[in-house]
Amino acid sequence: MSPSIEEQISHFICEEIIHQPERVLASTEPLLSSGLLDSFSLMDISLFVEDNFGVRIDDTELNVDTFDTLEELAVLIRNRMDTAA
Repeated sequence: MSPSIEEQISHFICEEIIHQPERVLASTEPLLSSGLLDSFSLMDISLFVEDNFGVRIDDTELNVDTFDTLEELAVLIRNRMDTAA
């Protein structure tokens, strides 16, 4: 079984952004409002999403109002994937 969207993004964030590969992010853990991620990290996540899921996230959507958790980001990605299909 392949990893979920949340798991893939969590792995990317832990490995590439916060450099804590053993850490596991909960799908409801605040990412932006907690200060775990900054604006530079959001661009990296946006590129990761586009490369791995074929979904474009506009720069204006990279904020706490659009998503603050892995769960919210996964919903955004799934909605875009469903729309594109």
